[in-house]
Amino acid sequence: MDAHRILTTLAAMIFACVSPAANAGFTLKVEPGAFTIEHALQEARLRRLHEGGDKVVIRLQSGTYRLSQPIIIRPEDSGTTLIADGEVRISGGVAIKGWRKQGRLWVADVPEWNGRPLEFRQMWVNGRKAIRARDVDDLEKMWRIRNIDKSGEVLYVPAAAVKKILHARHAEMVLHEMWCIANLRIKSIEVTGDSAAVRFHNPESHVHFMHPWPSPMVTTNGRNSAFYLTNARELLDHPGEWFLDAQGQRLYYMPREGEDMTKAEVEVPALETLVKVEGTPDRRVTDVTIQGITFSHSTWMRPSIMGHAPLQAGMYMIEAYKIKPQISRPDGDHKLDNQGWVGRPSAAIAVDGARNVVITDCVVTHCASTAIDIHQYATDCQVSNCDLLDIGGTGILAGTFGPEGHEAHLPYQPTDMSSICTGLRIINNRIDDAANEDWGCLGIGAGYVRGIRIEHNEVSNVSYTGISLGWGWNQQTCAMADNLVRGNYIHHYARHMYDTAGIYTLGAQPHTFIEENVVTDIYTPGYVHDPEHWFYLYTDEGSSYITLRNNWTPSEKYLRNANGPGNTWENNGPQVADSIKVRAGLPFNRK
Repeated sequence: MDAHRILTTLAAMIFACVSPAANAGFTLKVEPGAFTIEHALQEARLRRLHEGGDKVVIRLQSGTYRLSQPIIIRPEDSGTTLIADGEVRISGGVAIKGWRKQGRLWVADVPEWNGRPLEFRQMWVNGRKAIRARDVDDLEKMWRIRNIDKSGEVLYVPAAAVKKILHARHAEMVLHEMWCIANLRIKSIEVTGDSAAVRFHNPESHVHFMHPWPSPMVTTNGRNSAFYLTNARELLDHPGEWFLDAQGQRLYYMPREGEDMTKAEVEVPALETLVKVEGTPDRRVTDVTIQGITFSHSTWMRPSIMGHAPLQAGMYMIEAYKIKPQISRPDGDHKLDNQGWVGRPSAAIAVDGARNVVITDCVVTHCASTAIDIHQYATDCQVSNCDLLDIGGTGILAGTFGPEGHEAHLPYQPTDMSSICTGLRIINNRIDDAANEDWGCLGIGAGYVRGIRIEHNEVSNVSYTGISLGWGWNQQTCAMADNLVRGNYIHHYARHMYDTAGIYTLGAQPHTFIEENVVTDIYTPGYVHDPEHWFYLYTDEGSSYITLRNNWTPSEKYLRNANGPGNTWENNGPQVADSIKVRAGLPFNRK
């Protein structure tokens, strides 16, 4: 039997309904455990080829759809709507069952996934995120480093800090570095007196110690960089903590009060990306809508394999080093003291090569890294009316931050400007509890974009900056222009990191407006190295040709750092009209 007949037979099993009007399109219904979403997309492609019809609606019936690979939406799927009928969850997770008591702990065997041992860095119990075993329950009690030897690639810490993990094989250090954290896999610990020399695995060790910014801080005021230790069974000593013995494929957990592990629903993530919208520069995915679906439990394993040493906004460094002596740059930019090249973290929903792709009324939750990423060759796409909750990295990421071969401080002006994300609308979304794994990530982050509209979103409980717009650290005009950040409500930001703002900009962006936003309620973590270095609005290096007006903030605590020409500041601060405060954030039908 050929592929077409097989797919047609399967389609009948799930009540495929064809519209009677010629070429008017058709509808497919999909139920969990029967006809997969992948098969529905394939059936729709074949019907288009044989029967015509531009519009296809795939209606997902209530239930949970567990994925073994990403759903890929291709140019052949243009004109498709993927919509939920009822409560629909698409999950990249695996349920962990068969818990048994072992002293104060509970233990379960971890199943293989797709024929190989399953590893993960997150776990949820009854929908609540558990804590990967670490040395401190209260982050305000983190240890601080004592000194740093960059040439020897050594951090010196108090010996008492590492006494529990001297024999742990796969322990990690999470190091606070001004506006980023570094995830460093520990290679060795050598104790001498009351200090310990800690060395780390490559590639992250070499990258981390060569680059100058951000850097571990050793200060004269005692505010050296803070750190915590994780991923060792010896650290599993507080309720709500877990540890995975990856080699033994056993999972250990210390329950919180009231948790009955014989009945608990325990979920771990297995798949990095749940949905890929994947066109090409010459053949885009067009006119696709994803509506009303909950996406959950995506992973990101690079920190376990290669560590994680970011430059900013979660973009990890591939190579970086200091320049001595500093080099001069054109057009008024101050001298440059380093070079670096960055990579991009994974995302639960990733969009490339698309036109008029709309993600609306969806929930994205329990993600290890970015929730929604609209990257490049994307035009007139939209993310609207979505709730992004419990996100390890950035809530919504937009535009390229430069290809991996592009040095991060150079202005980016590609020959093919169609690669630049253009006309994206990020509207009426709620983003809460973002950057809870990688503290240096954002509520909404946009790199090299044109004509982006970020309007009436609410961003709260984010570990670093609420909305970040731009990239490049230089004032030369490049791919960025015509951007708008308006009417957003940003509150309870900088939960863990400073050198931050509610709204932050980088680089030259002609005809860009930041207006009628409300920024308030910053966290005050005690472990940051410079507790005064935070702002409501922050135009950083090279920010040029940007107008900031009518933004309400409790005070005029702003920073203009190494800005270029053409910026305008008008009527920002507590005197801004109450009507602007009332209108900011989600519309009333979303609040």
